[in-house]
Amino acid sequence: MTTADTSGWTARRALLKRAALAASLPAAATVLGGALTGTARAADGPDLPDFAPVPSQAFGPALNEKGYYVGRIGGALYWVTDGSYQAMFLATREGVVLVDAPPTIGHNLQRAIDDVTGPLGLPNRVTHLVYSHSHADHIGAAGLWDKNVERIAHVENRRLLRRDADPERPVPTTVFEDRLTVKVGGERLELAYHGPNHSPDNIYVYAPDYRTLMLVDVVYPGWVPFKELAVSQDIPGWIKAHDTALSYPWRTLVGGHLGRLGHRSDAETQKQYMDDLTASTHAALTGLDPTPYFAKYGPSGNAWAIFKTYLAAVAEHAAAPVTDKYLGVLAAADVFTVDNAAALLESLRIDSDVLGPFGIHA
Repeated sequence: MTTADTSGWTARRALLKRAALAASLPAAATVLGGALTGTARAADGPDLPDFAPVPSQAFGPALNEKGYYVGRIGGALYWVTDGSYQAMFLATREGVVLVDAPPTIGHNLQRAIDDVTGPLGLPNRVTHLVYSHSHADHIGAAGLWDKNVERIAHVENRRLLRRDADPERPVPTTVFEDRLTVKVGGERLELAYHGPNHSPDNIYVYAPDYRTLMLVDVVYPGWVPFKELAVSQDIPGWIKAHDTALSYPWRTLVGGHLGRLGHRSDAETQKQYMDDLTASTHAALTGLDPTPYFAKYGPSGNAWAIFKTYLAAVAEHAAAPVTDKYLGVLAAADVFTVDNAAALLESLRIDSDVLGPFGIHA
């Protein structure tokens, strides 16, 4: 296991420890209909031994004894989190419209729906299940609901799920190419596809009546993006998605990850983080001299060693000032900024022709 792998696992383990700590707290914070301000409610724990402390504003509400939190965003719209993943649902007089089914929340999704619909006298049956995208970590519990559920996704999602043939991710029964409005029980969701970003099929799910946008694996409220820019398959599209998201008139963001809802300031801060990281990576890629790496590994004929060490140095140089700037502003700035710089520099080289010392030979 590499040093980077070890650091990532340490961060993940610490995050799960925080979630477990939150789950042990009183469940009073799960009272339905309460204001959801996105402020931290988890108890302070010991600082991480290997990384900078996590800012308190990065945490969301405390989980109940079953390990989840469900709260109202507005009207018929609710969200569920286990501190690591998030889903969203509309509770209507004709049934429940669920968006995503993360396996880590699993059966707690139905429990959360029951918590909401029971006191309101509404049906608790999921009639529609919207897939944000095909990745198993966000819809891997979709198989918990029977075949009578209408499953809705982008047309590319259908192709990907047919290829994957995963019984826990049934193929969508309704697909769209550009836009689709889902109307159930007097409520509506506006689905839109604006091109590939994190994945080839990732969509925007907008609840206009509640000015809420669900966009998964793009903005991570209070945190830096997950490693390698959220392991995104189209980095230019993923970066552009920040502007597309901000073009919607939303007040509340369901980002799909971690423990709290997002605000517009979260998207703006992450966009600035990406602008800073792009500028720093561009400067490092065009300015760092590769000569020492050729001198050290060139005589052995090990070309991969030259590139591995040079590109790692570029990522380290690019990340350093950005990490310093965002410590205390975005959680885990010191955990994943080097990984994010590494992904970005490859995109700059391949997608944007920023080749630095490896440009057109004179």
